[in-house]
Amino acid sequence: MTSVELTLFNNVLNTTGFIREMNDTISKINLVKMTSLKAIFKLKDLKTRIGFLTIFLLGSFLLCCKTGSIAKEEDKFTNYLFTYFTGNGPGEEAIRYAISTDGYNYHALNNNQPIVSSKEISSSGGVRDPHILRAADGKTFYMVVTDLYVPEQGWNNYAMILLKSTDLINWSSSIVNIPETYPKEYGDIKRVWAPQTIYDKDTKQYMIYWSMLGDNGPDIIYYAYANKDFTALATTPKQLFYSPSNSACIDGDIIFDEGKYHLFFKNESSGGGIRKAVSDKLTEGYVQLDGFFDQTDAPVEGSGIFNLIDSDEYILMYDMYTSGKYQFTKTKDLQNFTIVDNEISMNFHPRHGTVIRITEKETQALIQKWGSLDSGSFLGFNSDNVKKNNVVVNDSDNTIYIPVDLGTDIKNFDPKIKTVSWVKNLTTGSRDFSEGAVDYTIASNGSQKTYKVTVKVDNNPVLNGFYADPDIIYSHKTNKYYIYPTSDGYTGWSGTYFKTFSSDDLVHWKDEGVILDLKKDVSWADKHAWAPTAIEKEVNGEYKFFYYFTAAQKIGVAISDNPTGPFVDLGKALISVKPDGVKGGQEIDPDVFLDPVSGKTFLYWGNGYLACVELNEDMVSIKDNTLKIMTPDKTFREGTEVFYRNGIYYFLWSEDDTRSPNYRVRYATAATPTGPLNIPENNLILEKIPENGIYGTGHNSVIQTPNSDEWYIVYHRFNRPNGISMGDAAGFNREECIDKLEFNPDGSIKPIKPTLSGIN
Repeated sequence: MTSVELTLFNNVLNTTGFIREMNDTISKINLVKMTSLKAIFKLKDLKTRIGFLTIFLLGSFLLCCKTGSIAKEEDKFTNYLFTYFTGNGPGEEAIRYAISTDGYNYHALNNNQPIVSSKEISSSGGVRDPHILRAADGKTFYMVVTDLYVPEQGWNNYAMILLKSTDLINWSSSIVNIPETYPKEYGDIKRVWAPQTIYDKDTKQYMIYWSMLGDNGPDIIYYAYANKDFTALATTPKQLFYSPSNSACIDGDIIFDEGKYHLFFKNESSGGGIRKAVSDKLTEGYVQLDGFFDQTDAPVEGSGIFNLIDSDEYILMYDMYTSGKYQFTKTKDLQNFTIVDNEISMNFHPRHGTVIRITEKETQALIQKWGSLDSGSFLGFNSDNVKKNNVVVNDSDNTIYIPVDLGTDIKNFDPKIKTVSWVKNLTTGSRDFSEGAVDYTIASNGSQKTYKVTVKVDNNPVLNGFYADPDIIYSHKTNKYYIYPTSDGYTGWSGTYFKTFSSDDLVHWKDEGVILDLKKDVSWADKHAWAPTAIEKEVNGEYKFFYYFTAAQKIGVAISDNPTGPFVDLGKALISVKPDGVKGGQEIDPDVFLDPVSGKTFLYWGNGYLACVELNEDMVSIKDNTLKIMTPDKTFREGTEVFYRNGIYYFLWSEDDTRSPNYRVRYATAATPTGPLNIPENNLILEKIPENGIYGTGHNSVIQTPNSDEWYIVYHRFNRPNGISMGDAAGFNREECIDKLEFNPDGSIKPIKPTLSGIN
């Protein structure tokens, strides 16, 4: 072959995109044409050889283009796979899958159950922080996870797990224990967190990077190369990034864009947000940029970034781990990010995970494996009348229970059932549910399943969403009732604001919005907004509202002219230390009580103990020498409620832990607001009803309707039906209920049966 012919041959190859070794290129051409090619080179006339060579290469180009277009269509990305874990409790530290058609709306596969057994692949029994990478060959997948089981290990661990698959379904795995593998270099390591993998195009190796903590210094991000089988590390770990401010760095996530490597990571100990460092090289030279790249003040971790299909836009997502949700942001330049939370939906609650793009063939294989017809098929029950948090889908008997608001016409009702993308709902439109259950059929992959759907009017819970620790008052200024709750649904009770809800009749409630925000309105505390209590008092002919609340395990007070605020904080805590002689417990759960007999106002509080003081006329200071400890007995935990009826003072409290299904209410009586307390023999008045799916009934308030002897109890319970399966998380996913409170002729309280129907 002459130099002219060689140049022509290489140019055509480059033009067609087949920049490979000569042998690789030739191997793609059939033997007949190969024979023809050899014959061309034997021709004596140079111009003739070049002419035939041109024709041959153009023909091969067209053939390859045709073949390539078919392959490209098969390999085209159409959907997204989200892999994640769900929490820190038993069974939650495991790999799960969800899929999306648009990168915004995700539906759990396998009914949000693990796709791999954590016990089989780990040394600890749990795995976290899954990260999937599609290999350079386009067909192999590498996954790395943290080997950690928090219920037994706390936050210390020593290993990561390397997994490999060719179909995203079947995974081989191996454990890499860092201190055992590198005893000399890293024998003191006590944290091996959040590994990820990236392809090093220069070395043609797969680089794993993760954070580690030793005996000295903060968490540092390290890297090492995996061996060819992706079963172990082939090199000794080296430092990849160390914070210039000596802060802990965890949860690294690298993306290559426009010639630079962008390393997103969590700044663990200084500011607690997502930061970024940039380098021209994969393994060195990262320079930290100014500022944070998350778009929230809430604590975050586990950033993950991915490119949207057929788009120049990226999604940066991260785990708002104390808020119980993920945040999604969008960017084109990896520098400026816009929140897109209002476009995001998930039928599951993920923790630190990864999103990758997948083909339609891969999607269908995953659906075939884990897209079964079960409760996970239902994405929503979207009628405005449906109490969406309380729908019960039971796969054991193929039933669905749909609670709806008071006033809903169930004779002509469409629950507007929405299914995941791979399931079709064959029953649509309005149906008559007044005579009993109605059959609804769903179908997928040639299979069908029929559920019997019951629709019933239930007024419990009375508020939409997650709320707890209710306090209720009646305002003479507005002639309305008000519930003041804890804003719930935040991991570890980490809410930072308070709302109120109003009602004319105790049945229909209106959200009046935020009345006090710790972050904005309180100077002395910015976390743990819990268990408020309020009172209306006439001062100089005008109604004033005094609002006592827990913040950072202290008790404050705020004042307003209206029951809906705005409330102005006193500027300091009212209760900030334990009473003398009290050991343990917390300064939380205030209850304010105006004694109708003496006209005095008392404040009660305590967790593990019950304390009482008299308030001065200003309602924001404590009268000297009035502190009294009134702890009833060993059943007392928290949530005191005091009220007066027919000469008797009633003291109600919650027993056990709010995370326990057995959280319940007991009571005592007294002749004065400061005791002594008389504890009836049978003083348990409110507890769970397992057969109705009601658990964790406690922390109550009591209200008397004006000019009557009708009384009602307001309390929280676990979310029904999901709470009982949530472990400790049930204790911060609670909802508000109201039921009737009744008395025996002797003044004792009748046991209360918590209901689904509530009052109407």
